[in-house]
Amino acid sequence: MRVAHLILTYTNPGQTERMIRKLYHDNFDFYIHVDKKFDITPHLYLSALPNVYFVRKRTDVTWAGFSTIIATFECIKEIVATGITYDFINFLSGQDYPIKSADYIHDFFEENKGKEFLSFRDFRNDWKEGLLRMERYYLSAYNFKGKYRIEQLINFIMPKRKMPRNLHPFGKSMFWMLSPEAAMYVVNTVENDKKLRNFFWLCWASDEFVFQTILMNSVWKDKVINNNYRYIDWSAGGPNPKILNESDAPQLAATDDLFARKFDVVNSPEILDYIDNYILTHGAHN
Repeated sequence: MRVAHLILTYTNPGQTERMIRKLYHDNFDFYIHVDKKFDITPHLYLSALPNVYFVRKRTDVTWAGFSTIIATFECIKEIVATGITYDFINFLSGQDYPIKSADYIHDFFEENKGKEFLSFRDFRNDWKEGLLRMERYYLSAYNFKGKYRIEQLINFIMPKRKMPRNLHPFGKSMFWMLSPEAAMYVVNTVENDKKLRNFFWLCWASDEFVFQTILMNSVWKDKVINNNYRYIDWSAGGPNPKILNESDAPQLAATDDLFARKFDVVNSPEILDYIDNYILTHGAHN
């Protein structure tokens, strides 16, 4: 049983190193994608760590733009092209951290072979606000003066957009734990359908619903577990989750989740120390 941990990052390489060291297992490999707009040099020393590799085809990632999906697709294809047999690809960011031991996480994957893990909500019946991300036109993939005014004009003139293939929309979190076969099904479905690709290109934050929508409208849906085992605190509202700190220690100790986000090793290192010294050492599930 082998797992490929896919890490999309642009932030502190020291924080990524800390995560990898805590997550290290003989059966885990780590593939790092560094946003193309950032200098990769500070991160390169990480290749000296065991089982760590850098994704060669880097993408300039724009927040809420389709470029996140492009980067993720390229990473999946590079992982599959290695020829190594993986049971899961686990999608992480550089601001994630394990809240269960590497052995516990390994055993979780071992016990759940054949399942696909990602969180989703039904946009039409359970998260109608999410429909706006698809029904309206968004120019998130672009950066030019006056784009928001043009966006408003387009949406004033044009009717609501409709999903190609009459797919039923699902979405929630961009992070997942999928078999390479399921992940490649999503890659091939979107890349081989120009209408579908163009539709997602003009959505907002398509990384939070492309995988869910494709898999939940496919033969894979019966294998999907509606849980990505991430602890994320959205209580502050807005488009970004809370940066976790010491006040979150009780919740992190109590949850059954495998990973948590977001962390900032510079401004809130104490919570990572707590995870290392208490949760990962003395936690009930470790």
